[in-house]
Amino acid sequence: MAANERDVARHYGRASLERAVLDGLKAMGRAPEDVKPEDLAAVDEFHIGGRAATEEFAAGLGLAPGTRLLDLGSGIGGAARFFARRYGCLVSGIDLTPEYVALAKTLTTLVGAEGQVDFRVGGATDLPFGDSSFDVATMLHVGMNVPDKARLCTEAARVLRPGGTFAIYDVMRTGDGALGFPVPWAGAEAISFLARPAEYRRALAAAGFEVEAERGRRDMALEFFRRMQARMAESGPPPLGLHILMGEDAHAKVRNVVAGLESGVITPTEMVARRT
Repeated sequence: MAANERDVARHYGRASLERAVLDGLKAMGRAPEDVKPEDLAAVDEFHIGGRAATEEFAAGLGLAPGTRLLDLGSGIGGAARFFARRYGCLVSGIDLTPEYVALAKTLTTLVGAEGQVDFRVGGATDLPFGDSSFDVATMLHVGMNVPDKARLCTEAARVLRPGGTFAIYDVMRTGDGALGFPVPWAGAEAISFLARPAEYRRALAAAGFEVEAERGRRDMALEFFRRMQARMAESGPPPLGLHILMGEDAHAKVRNVVAGLESGVITPTEMVARRT
């Protein structure tokens, strides 16, 4: 694992993470044998917009029963389990953070999805899969931690079959101003590798992809954070929520992302590309 990858894994990792999520479920009145996928939605979708954004993102990807899907930077597995449950996909997730992968496996077992979803530790620029192994690759809020976008796209192309889809939902740089730190994906600028949409398009084209769709989600993002901040102000943090993943400086991370969105420095952006 490269030095920057170890730094990224340390940023996200927490030794007590699994205990915190299980305690949150207990506080919600959910015994381990009674946990349903929807009980996890507030914590297992660690990207702007949460489950609603995942649903919109997936709707145009042509997913179907048996689709072989690779989720790059799968976190604690929320999106991967959603793709499997909603569409019947066979999903492999890969993530740099061992604590995330361990929790993803635990939660997948709790909701009875282990036959459709598997997870392993690894990086997006050196994928442990054979050529043409997947029909679709997804990446939700991951590229901000990957400095080599060209290598990222080349690896995605390698593991996708010809005609396969690479769907990206990342925070991208859209303005020239400074971004405050910490943010959810980085405690400091050293592990934040924001890129402009044009850089993603160039890397995709060089890897043999054709971008078929692109849209910015700034308005949705601002509304998402407005609702989050209103709920926190009214009733404090819920038993399960993204604050568990973000840690003690969650408030500062949210504040800095909102400032970046409002100033136009960053925009969460979707891209859907086809391997030609």
